[in-house]
Parts: sequence; C-alpha cells; structure tokens
Amino acid sequence: MMRALWTAATGMGTQQSHMDVIANNLANVNTTGFKKQRAEFEDLMYQTLRQAGAPSGADTQYPGGLQMGHGARLSATNRIFTQGNNQTTDNPTDVMVDGEGFLQITMPDGTLGYTRDGSLKLDENRRLVTTEGYPLEPEIYIPENAPSDTITIAADGRVSAKAAGTTTPEEVGQITLARFVNPSGLMSIGNNLFEQSAASGDPIVGNPGEDGAGKLVQNSLEMSNVQIAEEMVNMIIAQRAYETNSKAITTSDSMLEVANGLKR
Repeated sequence: MMRALWTAATGMGTQQSHMDVIANNLANVNTTGFKKQRAEFEDLMYQTLRQAGAPSGADTQYPGGLQMGHGARLSATNRIFTQGNNQTTDNPTDVMVDGEGFLQITMPDGTLGYTRDGSLKLDENRRLVTTEGYPLEPEIYIPENAPSDTITIAADGRVSAKAAGTTTPEEVGQITLARFVNPSGLMSIGNNLFEQSAASGDPIVGNPGEDGAGKLVQNSLEMSNVQIAEEMVNMIIAQRAYETNSKAITTSDSMLEVANGLKR
C-alpha cells in the first residue's frame, strides 16, 4: 500500500481539527472577553531509509539522508490574549480590564476561576457576581440603602457606593486582578472562565494599575478579540489544504489502479 494514502489522510484530519478551532472562534465572536485560539501543527515521525553521512564508498559519504515523513497533526491550540475592543454599556456594574490581568472568581467548589468578562451583577445578597452567580474574590457587598446607579468602580479597583440621602460615597471593597507568567497555559472551563494549570504558573495578585496589571474601566465591557476577516481567510486556507490532501489520496489511488492493471 502506498505511504502517501496514510500521509494525506493525516493531513485531512489535521485540517478538519483546524476548522473546528476556526468554527469555535467564529461562534464566540460576540462573547464578552473571549480570546481567540490559534491552531498549531507539527510533523509526525520519519522513516529513515538512509542516515546522513553514511558511507557511499571507500572514502566518500552521503551528504544528505533519506527520510520519508508520515504526515502532520495538531500539536496545540494557543490562546491569543490581545486586547479586545471596548463596548460602552452605561451599566455601573460592568467593568473592563484595560491591559493585563483577570478578575478573580470564587467557584462553587471553593477554588478560584479567572475571567476577562466583567459583566457583573448584584445577587440577592447584593454581592457583585458573574452571570452564573459566582462572587468576586474578595467578595464585595453593596449596602442595601445604596442604589445601584450610585456604584463607582475606580480605575485602581476601589468600589464605592453612595447611600440614599447622602452626598459622600462610601468605599465598600477592592477589586484585585490576577496576572500569569504564561496566560496561554490557563485551562478554559467554559462560562468565560479559566483555571490555573502547571503551565500557567501561580497567579500574581495585585491592585489594578500596579506592577504591570491593567486598569479598570467602568460602564464598559471588553469584546471578543476575534477578527472575522482573519478567520475567513484561515477558513479558506484550511479548506484548500483539505482539498489538496484529498487530491493526494485520489492521485495515489489512481496510481495503484494503474499498477493493478499492468497484468491483464
């Protein structure tokens, strides 16, 4: 059987996975704080038919080797943490991270999650929580006598609210940000959340605007950093690569057909 059949089949499988990554990016083009993924590939093992430098005669050697490759595979999906566009919402509990850093979220099991989605809300206890109801870490409570439209989130993360009938805002909490040495190593767990992994390193927690952390922008949300035109170009490249590999299979099949018809 021709090696090219199996080699081209790996290429088709790789491009199919590439399309899966592109489709996920496009599906999340309007997801708040979403960071696009990039498919990365690597070649498979090689069959060495002749070593480079092997003797070709009494006093000579081959300058190059003879190796036959066995295709390609998807090696990683690297997440790209470029800044998304700012969308003004005029909602006082919406906040955008302008720069590096993640909001810290307390998960139901007590562990920490990390998100760029700053569409915060008030729960029944008047805590600032995510859309899924997970509270910020540290927790921030808004006093009952403070209307939500008086909430102020400063660029440095200080949260204050003004009680009804008063003119002086009261500071009620501090939003902190977590940065990572390798944010691409974070694991996506859905619901716009990430969790720490061995590759990401430990979180570096600090106030917004300090030690390289981004600043907070109230009344705004960070949109997805997916560029539709770029993804469409990647889609065309993946489709053509898939077609090219299928042509290699068709050509290999035609060559086998010719070989099988030699004896009649």
